[in-house]
Amino acid sequence: MSKTITIAPVTRIEGHAKITIHLDDSGNVADSRVNVVELRGFEKFCTGRPIEEIPRIVPRICGVCPWAHHLASAKATDAVFGVDIPIASKKIRELAYMAHFIHSHVLHFFILSGPDFVMGPEADYTVRNVIGIVGKVPDIAKAVVKIRYIAQMMTQVMAGKAIHPDAACPGGWSKPITRDEVAQLKEMANECLEFAKFAMDFAKKNIFPPYLDLVKSYAPIETGFMGTVTDDGAMNLYDGKLRMMKKDGSYEDFESKDYLDHIAEHVEPWTYLKFPYDKKADGFSMDLDNPVGIYRVNALARMNVADKLATPLAQAEFEEFRSNFGRPAQLTLLHHWARLIEMLYAAEHAIELLSDPDITSPDIRLALKPVAGRGVGVVEAPRGTLIHDYTTDENGMVTAVNIIVGTTHNNAPINMSVKWAAMNLIKNGNYDQGIMNKIEMAIRAYDPCFSCATHELNGTIPIKVDIYNAKGELLDTIKND
Repeated sequence: MSKTITIAPVTRIEGHAKITIHLDDSGNVADSRVNVVELRGFEKFCTGRPIEEIPRIVPRICGVCPWAHHLASAKATDAVFGVDIPIASKKIRELAYMAHFIHSHVLHFFILSGPDFVMGPEADYTVRNVIGIVGKVPDIAKAVVKIRYIAQMMTQVMAGKAIHPDAACPGGWSKPITRDEVAQLKEMANECLEFAKFAMDFAKKNIFPPYLDLVKSYAPIETGFMGTVTDDGAMNLYDGKLRMMKKDGSYEDFESKDYLDHIAEHVEPWTYLKFPYDKKADGFSMDLDNPVGIYRVNALARMNVADKLATPLAQAEFEEFRSNFGRPAQLTLLHHWARLIEMLYAAEHAIELLSDPDITSPDIRLALKPVAGRGVGVVEAPRGTLIHDYTTDENGMVTAVNIIVGTTHNNAPINMSVKWAAMNLIKNGNYDQGIMNKIEMAIRAYDPCFSCATHELNGTIPIKVDIYNAKGELLDTIKND
């Protein structure tokens, strides 16, 4: 008889999700779905607010990646006012963002995904977690906690607080950085760089080699990719133009303000997450053998769309990565390798910015007046391309908001990767906790933040409520489709 397997909740991710796997009469996978039913609603309750308040509101979308929302929002408000902010404020924003990237990538690689590789994907779940990491490699665990703290404190030095920041404002930045703060930040950034070099070396020697066969065989879905590059094709995490790459490696560059000409969104009734897709493709399909319009964002996408990286140590690792895996690299678990390269880049670039004399300039903010307009702000969040799009009236009040986060872009490929894993790991009705975890690994590879990714869908939220009695028997199901 057919059967449904439910993995709920998916563990070691940000936000909440479940996986529903449908087996056929032979016990093989007929279909699977990643169900996400969180609702944030920020797009709605930002409407009607003064535009200058929005960069202070949207960081509350997420406590892990508030800096991504803060800076994308600040860039969007700059665009609404039609201003080019002072060079010092640009560089301060980017410096803060490099620190945020270090903190976020350390969190995901070592704490959320790390147990799958340090303890092993089939290890018992009671030890396959951060506590297990502390027990097995205590010195590394201590270093991880310390570097996350240092990276967070770098943003606090610059902005007054690390979580839910409000230092970036329309027209620039709210406070200058002093020479004493630069000296303090350089010391912190150098410590982050040393850890990034250690992490890259440690992973290449101790984490990746035992699992290289798994990396090469696990969820090899073929999609396009999207990320941000500069005019000379270098990866940039804070600013640039968007590059949409097809799965054959061909690509088209476009300005971020024109994203609606290139991205459309599909909706399914079984999840609150939308499914963005390449608008210039011939439709939308998540078929594993012939996907249509599907693209990925995140660290792996950035390695694929970029022609180069702008710092020397990261560039050397980038060249090795491309030599080993080609362009575009499609293997899902390579996201983890790519994150370590980005962490190295972020630390190197932070030191570059701290050596720039512009960073201590007091010219950091423009005086602005309310204006009717539309602005789009885009940054590369750790989880992928983040788009904030605002429209205001003549009084500077927000009339419309659209936010597309990295996890939303990745919704279709996440579902495809999970389906591939389920179909190839569950055979004839046989599965165990190790197999269930390997299916979850398909989600963790994308470092999703489902808390960020959900919002209102066309005015109606589909709801399904199952009612059980004390014996666990299903009594009734209430649906609102």
